[in-house]
Amino acid sequence: MKLDRKVCVIGVGMTKFHKPGVMDYPPLAKEAGEHALAEAGVSYAQVEQAFVGYVYGDSTCGQRAVYQLGLSGIPVYNVNNNCSTGSTALMLACQAIGGGVSECVLALGFEKMDKGSLGTKYGDRTSPLDKHMLVMMDLQGFAPSPFAAQMFGGAGREHMKKYGTTVEQLAKIAVKNRKHAVHNERAQFRQESSVEEILGSQVIFEPLTKFQCCPTTDGAAAAVLCSEDFAKKLGISNPITIEAISLRTDTDSTFEPKSMIKMVGFDMARAAAQEVYEKSGIGPGDVNVIELHDCFTSNELITYEALGLCGEGEAGKLVDENRTTYGGKWVVNPSGGLLSKGHPLGATGLAQCFELCQQLRGRCGPRQVEGARIALQHNLGLGGAAVVTMYRRN
Repeated sequence: MKLDRKVCVIGVGMTKFHKPGVMDYPPLAKEAGEHALAEAGVSYAQVEQAFVGYVYGDSTCGQRAVYQLGLSGIPVYNVNNNCSTGSTALMLACQAIGGGVSECVLALGFEKMDKGSLGTKYGDRTSPLDKHMLVMMDLQGFAPSPFAAQMFGGAGREHMKKYGTTVEQLAKIAVKNRKHAVHNERAQFRQESSVEEILGSQVIFEPLTKFQCCPTTDGAAAAVLCSEDFAKKLGISNPITIEAISLRTDTDSTFEPKSMIKMVGFDMARAAAQEVYEKSGIGPGDVNVIELHDCFTSNELITYEALGLCGEGEAGKLVDENRTTYGGKWVVNPSGGLLSKGHPLGATGLAQCFELCQQLRGRCGPRQVEGARIALQHNLGLGGAAVVTMYRRN
């Protein structure tokens, strides 16, 4: 997406991520929204529009969420784009600022989830994933396991068969992200684990074990975006800017020729990344820190390749060389990622934004990425949408 003027992120907020059932969504949204507004130094009365994302909820939960912040009568848009809902709300907010429609807007995402694995809420109508399911059925059938684990597990199997990737390489991704989460006070899980512990946990769908699958989670996150002129009026001289953002959906290649890797979003993620690199003039080699959609270890692995961190088939080597952690070329998922931080669907994209903005401001304490000035975000939703965003702070 081409932005006609600079988009600044001047405030972010995020709750602690919890197991389902700890809090309802209005107080979650209130906490994240108030933190973002306070950091930005603006009142809710100065917000001109709000884009609010969630997956599981009634039609106007977005309004109910921001009514905790104020009743100013502004437009409130409810956003639902599966697991990329939060970053879709962020993109709509970017469009409002970058297109000159508004001077200050709020993007907010939250989720209150049921316990256990994801499942359909509506069994009496066509599933939005029916085309994806048909690819899976043709390639590997359907097993008595959570459908998302079957999809991403199948992509992992395909990568292993095609490129020789090992179960140990997949497990090392979970080890890395669990180690990163130890110093994240907002993460749902903060315990380190060894490769042996990861592989020794319950098998969900080969090659994925329980510790290689993200947990269901409740939580909220928010960001305040504004124009450069608005930031200057607030006395902010060096804001974080969104240099480019792209949302891509499925194309023919998702479904034909049949591939589990393509079906779970590889091509749309790669297309979004390429557009962001072109629009921003920043390549993957220039990036310091990355938050990407590690719903399963297999997805983090294939996303390395989709984002151009390495060539196709080379992600396992990237893992073995420790190039995606502290001391490597990039630090990927310093927050602990979805695997450890948790995955409240509507909040995830904005939680990634929170982490990257805190990194660029140097506020992450023991998990701070030294010299972080350029950050990349990847958020994926099956069905499908992939959102890639580039941030910079000079």
